[in-house]
Amino acid sequence: MNNEQSNVRSLSLTAADKDYLRELVQWSISTYFEGAHTLDDNTVPKPESPLLKQELGAFVTLKKNGNLRGCIGNVVGQGPLYLTVAYMARAAAFEDPRFPQVSETEFAYLSTEISIMGPITLCPDTDLIEIGTHGLIMQHRANSGLLLPQVAQEWNWDRNKFLEQTCIKAGLKPDMWKNPATKIYWFEAYVL
Repeated sequence: MNNEQSNVRSLSLTAADKDYLRELVQWSISTYFEGAHTLDDNTVPKPESPLLKQELGAFVTLKKNGNLRGCIGNVVGQGPLYLTVAYMARAAAFEDPRFPQVSETEFAYLSTEISIMGPITLCPDTDLIEIGTHGLIMQHRANSGLLLPQVAQEWNWDRNKFLEQTCIKAGLKPDMWKNPATKIYWFEAYVL
């Protein structure tokens, strides 16, 4: 797992860029309720900013009263950022297997968070992991799990707890991060 984008935390998103992305999440989910159950790249409102047309991965997180209600994303960019955000918003609302589909009534009460993914590389040393800065991907054989950088901070985890919880997310025993056959990847994200 690797991509070549520059440091994502240094992205220079303007207030208008951030507003556009937040409104795009709302548009993507709202149009589903209006009967447009399939997104068409040509109908997604296009941004003015070339930055939002870069090929970057992104996750969209939906929360209800501070609790997770849906979260889906692409780890690595597979098209323009704005399209990724539109598709991941739909997926978080209607395709997260951990939750029932979001209802139109419920949607009005959900908060949204967008995480723009930075480069993903092998973590050279787990002692270098910084809570709130790094997200993790744990991979062992066919199992893998990802936790975004803000998750450890929200749950007030220390580094070891973060590593253990990423293992659990991957369906592994909590101490599998110590196994030499387990690959630990890290990344940063721009969160809005």
